[in-house]
Amino acid sequence: MTKVSFRFTHFDLKELRAGAILEVSLSAVNNVRLMTAPNFQRFKEGLDYKYLGGVAKKAPVKIVIPEAAHWHLIVDMEGHHGLAESSVKMITPPTRRAG
Repeated sequence: MTKVSFRFTHFDLKELRAGAILEVSLSAVNNVRLMTAPNFQRFKEGLDYKYLGGVAKKAPVKIVIPEAAHWHLIVDMEGHHGLAESSVKMITPPTRRAG
């Protein structure tokens, strides 16, 4: 089993509702990958996995949670010069008005 060979920062986001919005701040170009718990396990084991996101050339990056689940966010340096300093905050999704 191959393990991940590059440095990354892991944020365990726990259970999130669909529609929640994350704002990711980065100090440099890095990959930002949002994945479910099973896909994070596959990522750690070096297996094929699915994620939302990709190369973040500008920060902050906003990501909308697509479905209710236990989510993990990875910021990694694969293909880049170094691991960026990063932080994640939840942005309250807009409320819908009855109409």
